[in-house]
Amino acid sequence: APAEARRRFCVACEQEGLDANEETRKYPAMKLLIANRGEIAVRIIRACRDMGIGTVAVYSEADRLSPHVLMADEAIPIGPAPALESYLRVDGILEAAHSSGAALVHPGYGFLAENAEFAEQVEAAGLTWVGPPPAAIRVMGSKTESRKVAVEAGVPLIPGMLEPLKDLGELESFVDDHGLPVLLKAVAGGGGKGMRAVYAVEDLGAAFDRARSEGAAYFGDDRVYVERLADKARHVEVQVAADHHGSAVYIGERECSIQRRHQKVVEECPSPVVGSELRRQLGEAALAIVRTSSYRSVGTVEFLLTPEGAFYFLEMNTRLQVEHPVTEEVYGIDLVCEQIRIALGERLSW
Repeated sequence: APAEARRRFCVACEQEGLDANEETRKYPAMKLLIANRGEIAVRIIRACRDMGIGTVAVYSEADRLSPHVLMADEAIPIGPAPALESYLRVDGILEAAHSSGAALVHPGYGFLAENAEFAEQVEAAGLTWVGPPPAAIRVMGSKTESRKVAVEAGVPLIPGMLEPLKDLGELESFVDDHGLPVLLKAVAGGGGKGMRAVYAVEDLGAAFDRARSEGAAYFGDDRVYVERLADKARHVEVQVAADHHGSAVYIGERECSIQRRHQKVVEECPSPVVGSELRRQLGEAALAIVRTSSYRSVGTVEFLLTPEGAFYFLEMNTRLQVEHPVTEEVYGIDLVCEQIRIALGERLSW
């Protein structure tokens, strides 16, 4: 039974020293609801225990005995197994937050983590959103709008469009001016979806149609734009954090060039090709993006690094990333705790 399984699990956690001491809680009356499941929910629970914050898990019928449900201080069912009827139901999540008395909502990654409308609804409900301002999520979540931010920040960009393509003719005109190969990208894309590399003129039409259809299917937005393809470039991302008091820092970089279908397979920190001077340049470029977009929270700014050593802004992830522990292991920083502290209005701790 769930209650008995939960009791056994909590006893095991206490034996491993995972429970916070009630007498040393820094935030004794505070609760945080995790609008997610799985590994990231467990990770957030561990951070909250270190900070002395109570945790509220939500779960679908399929996840009633999942580790995050058993580890949390409280757990609330929010619907049947399909995510659209549970983890993506904003009304159900907000109702769970209110009924549990949670003051903070952490979206984790995936699901609603980069949904500006969800962030706005959390704040409108009088709750604290553990993430960047909704306006920053909205502008940096758009591939074309984020490129405009990079231009304003003075950060190098690969030649490409700042507006979505109107039609195939506009794409052909871009190729006439800039040559091949090019990369088509869904404006609302991410995770390698809605991306098509084109090496031959005769493939432009099919690639354009495929990128649009994937954008519509995965993100509900069929708009695409085009940029020159930086062949044989490395993919390097800079971890950043910014508080509400004007402080912003970069915490090294991660090399994520080993990919399959534009999805990362291996993360390495530090990058084997980034020295101290290039690290400084990448970090300052990342912070220029942070300041120009009025970003506040933990996030990641991604760059392409050419064999010649030039780098170009690629995109920004306005959330905690799956690969954040790689940076934590190298730099000894708890990014989840820092993310929560920033949301509470505290200054960066380092």
